[in-house]
Amino acid sequence: MKKKIKNFTLLLVITTILIFLINKVINFMANFKDHLPRGNGKYFVWRYGDIYYTKKGKGSPVLLIHDMEPYSSAYEWNKVINHLARNNTVYAIDLLGCGRSDKPNLTYTNYMYVQLVNDFIQNVIGEKTHVITTGTSISFVVMACQIEPDHFGKLIAVSPADLYELAQSPDRHSSIAKYLIELPIIGTLIYNFLMSKNTILNMLIDDCYYKGHLVSDNTLNSYYHSAHLNNGQGKYLLASINGHYTNINIVPALKKINNSICLIGGKEHDHMDEIIDEYKSFNSSIESAYISNSKYLPQMENPEKFLELVNIILHS
Repeated sequence: MKKKIKNFTLLLVITTILIFLINKVINFMANFKDHLPRGNGKYFVWRYGDIYYTKKGKGSPVLLIHDMEPYSSAYEWNKVINHLARNNTVYAIDLLGCGRSDKPNLTYTNYMYVQLVNDFIQNVIGEKTHVITTGTSISFVVMACQIEPDHFGKLIAVSPADLYELAQSPDRHSSIAKYLIELPIIGTLIYNFLMSKNTILNMLIDDCYYKGHLVSDNTLNSYYHSAHLNNGQGKYLLASINGHYTNINIVPALKKINNSICLIGGKEHDHMDEIIDEYKSFNSSIESAYISNSKYLPQMENPEKFLELVNIILHS
């Protein structure tokens, strides 16, 4: 019996060491080359961690906020930021837990990002700001706008998240998922599997782009690199997302805010028209528009049409 316990313990130790080494190799290979553009960026020293951002152009300020996912970063705006900067001062940030920003070991909540946006506008930008978001990031921007309406000008949401999914709160199953991903070695392996290059490529082709062949190697490498910067510390954001801690019911705030809101969807994105109609049912003043030949990321797949539409919204 003692021999069996000894052999099992030895096997467990060897397996743990092997998994640890696999994680190290994956992170080394993912970070071997820097694929994220720097663009003379700076860091906003914030209470929960340093926030990387870039600033370009002159004019009324516009803040670009990428989707709230560990693989996302300000690279999402790479094809449109220079053009937007012709007539605006454009700020693009990497959210906490993403890209070049810090990725601390904590529970990420929607209200934490509400604080981040309001603090960034107040302390870095310093004046009323138009905000453009992607995906779930619209949730904390709407909440931030409700709290500090004077900070915000027009709100533009690209592929806004489903309101029902945003309202899901933590439960037993989601808490277990969070716990597993946060585990020191096994959790990192799970994260590396979920953020593998093939998984990210399939996500971009199947979910984000209407024409999958437009996904460039540079785009894939940038998303993959963003997910694995800081030795896979992005797993703590993923754990909080899967645990539903980043969710919030924004319907009450949607009903109250008076800012101009425009929702932009890719015409080929399944069910996006239903999602946008749901938003409009709670606030009849919300406007919407669709961009053809695009899916979840029209700013990357059809940047010319995206810029044409956004410029009309910003300067109307």
